[in-house]
Amino acid sequence: MRTKILNKYEAGVISLKKLSGLPLLFMRLVLAYGFWETGMMKWKNIEGVAEWFDSLGIPFPTLNAYLAATTETAGVFFLILGLTIRIISVPLMFVMLVAIFTVHLHNGFEAGNNGFEIPLYYLIMLFTLFIYGGGKISLDNVLRRAL
Repeated sequence: MRTKILNKYEAGVISLKKLSGLPLLFMRLVLAYGFWETGMMKWKNIEGVAEWFDSLGIPFPTLNAYLAATTETAGVFFLILGLTIRIISVPLMFVMLVAIFTVHLHNGFEAGNNGFEIPLYYLIMLFTLFIYGGGKISLDNVLRRAL
């Protein structure tokens, strides 16, 4: 009886491994959607974002507003395509760390209070992509196989 259960479990695990590319794809797409929203918000009012960054004490606020907006919007395309995922994850993680420590941390954890919950989730997802890469359903994987 125990052997039958273990065999069924192993068969299930083997079946699930065929879907292993989906979680990383879904993670990339969710992140891309989130960064698109915040990146476009920054581009629509870059001067206002620079003033806000200045009020937060962020050095070189105009430069950093442009860098954050560029990183977020460029990141969208890399995340959707699954291209250079480990590379783009690093600046996106940096943006999330800055957001956590300058904007969200003093509001506590909960997203409803503008806390660090959502940026932390993004940071964890980006770290996962940094470690595992874009997955089977990515241009990184296509290029790796081709080369």
